[in-house]
Amino acid sequence: MAINVTRWSICLLVLLSILPSVFGLYFYLEGSEQKCFTEELPKETMVTGEYTAEEWSEDQNKFIHNKEVGIEVIVDELPSGNRIYSQKLSPKGQFKFTTAESGQHAICLFTSTAGWFSSTKIRLNLDLAIRDIMDDASEASEGTLSELAQRVRELNHKVGDIRREQSYLRDHEREFRDKSEATNGHTVTWTIVQLVVLAITCAWQMRHLRGFFEARKMI
Repeated sequence: MAINVTRWSICLLVLLSILPSVFGLYFYLEGSEQKCFTEELPKETMVTGEYTAEEWSEDQNKFIHNKEVGIEVIVDELPSGNRIYSQKLSPKGQFKFTTAESGQHAICLFTSTAGWFSSTKIRLNLDLAIRDIMDDASEASEGTLSELAQRVRELNHKVGDIRREQSYLRDHEREFRDKSEATNGHTVTWTIVQLVVLAITCAWQMRHLRGFFEARKMI
């Protein structure tokens, strides 16, 4: 059973490494509303976000580009709450951050120019690209590589992705094992305490009953 689970895990990692680590979404912000979403990210992974913010115009009855609109992006590690990125940006642009630790990361966006009681409606288009930190350093020399060399490099990157995913899974497995061992240790300790209390209670009851019978001259 363990072998089958391992094979399925490896197949899943290979499939994930083949699929592009890029996804896009859009959502709406009203006034000072903040939108957050979480991503499970491995250690030393670069996340690049390209965004476009458009403001609803009542006069033109459509979303338009407004240079006065500001977007603020913050990224926190979960559950520690450690902030690894915080920037106020223009209505259209790009942001980048690199993860220091594996785990859940909260990515939050909101308008930095809207007041508490503002009714401004913003449509935000966001494209996120997740990749290895080494990919960005080697992009500059990509044009000089032959097609075969680029293919070999892509395969090396996929192998690196699989290794990072395996390392991430091992970290989660180690954490789960430590929690299980700690829980088992607490259970054993509590069981021993219960047995000791039960033994003391039985001994006290036996002594009390013996004293009672002796007082009644039944023994």
